[in-house]
Amino acid sequence: MSVTAASRRPPPAHAEWAYFLDVDGTLIEFAASPAAVLVDDALLGLVARLHRACGGALALVSGRCLADLEQRLGSVRIPMAGQHGLERRDAGGRRHIHATPGAAKRELRRRLDALVARHPGLLLEDKGLTLALHYRQAPQLAAWLHRLLAGWVAAAEGLHLQKGKRVLEIKPAGFDKGSAIAEFMAEPPFCGRRPVFIGDDVTDEHGFERVNGLGGVTIKVGPGRTAARHRLADVSAARAWLAGAIAPQGENP
Repeated sequence: MSVTAASRRPPPAHAEWAYFLDVDGTLIEFAASPAAVLVDDALLGLVARLHRACGGALALVSGRCLADLEQRLGSVRIPMAGQHGLERRDAGGRRHIHATPGAAKRELRRRLDALVARHPGLLLEDKGLTLALHYRQAPQLAAWLHRLLAGWVAAAEGLHLQKGKRVLEIKPAGFDKGSAIAEFMAEPPFCGRRPVFIGDDVTDEHGFERVNGLGGVTIKVGPGRTAARHRLADVSAARAWLAGAIAPQGENP
């Protein structure tokens, strides 16, 4: 992965582009646990208006499962990709699911359950196709957990360890946010438009690389080295930039 210390602000947003948006850390602030995040009415309104303004060419691309995204943002009927591209709802409402190695996942679920039982502060999230171990409440275990899970996954055929912000996720190999964006870009209303991807985490780097290859706009939210070519400071800045695609020509969002 080619990384940079991107600092340039992105160009002004345009309604003619195709937007792919990460959720946690990009559109909403992180919380102590995935279930504790707040999806406010202002965000729902922003997403709905931007979806209309760009002719439906807007999709959420998240590590959360589709059911969770639909529960939290279900009032806005937009395309979504969940579990890092393993499941997807296209612009027509059709669902696309990529299979997961069942036996290997069940064995790792058993090991992770035992691990969580021994270490208070760890949280295991079974998303159906992936397993996410959150250690936000036990950061002192980070290095040990990285080594332990890397060994487990290396011995399990067809699985990949995805690192994120205080989370380690075990998922089928070969699918990521970049592959999800590529699938959307092959379909209307996304095809033929300039893609934009906004994210904040290591899990978003595949998406940045894919969109860079398509000549699109890539935006990293917050600090850290990245393949993205532009940067915005925080969630508020990301929302304000997106609002620029909705505002009438010449007006400030």
